[in-house]
Amino acid sequence: MSEKAFQDYYPDDTSHCYGCGRMNPHGYQIKSYWDGEESVAHFTPQPYHTAIPGFVYGGLIASLMDCHGTGTASAAAYRARDRAMGTDPPLRFVTGSLKVEFLRPTPLGPELELRGKVLEVKERKVVVEETLSVDGTICARGNVVAVLMPEQFMLK
Repeated sequence: MSEKAFQDYYPDDTSHCYGCGRMNPHGYQIKSYWDGEESVAHFTPQPYHTAIPGFVYGGLIASLMDCHGTGTASAAAYRARDRAMGTDPPLRFVTGSLKVEFLRPTPLGPELELRGKVLEVKERKVVVEETLSVDGTICARGNVVAVLMPEQFMLK
């Protein structure tokens, strides 16, 4: 994709997250985008992301949903304020709560698709409902309550 991902707009000092930080060379570096009114991200798990042979580790699924949810929250907050992504002050969100339901085993190998729907946008909180699917089959669903990152987390 030629457009910048939500996570690409995070300030450098808050871009070290293992799941979505572009400054973390060892992390997943997931990238989320708008697809109409939904957000979407894709990730292809590696053989070491295994739970049991042939299936994805549930912790990976939870962390992908976590980071896709907080990225979606950031983008939704900018949209709700009619601001361009990346403008100051930054609207960076962290996880207040994460709920994941594992509906069926997630096969290891194919690309995973995450989709998010914004349920609520408030001044300091955004709620995102998510699904994780493989080839159109939903394997997990979840809910992220994201809260605006406290200023003391920013290094500037």
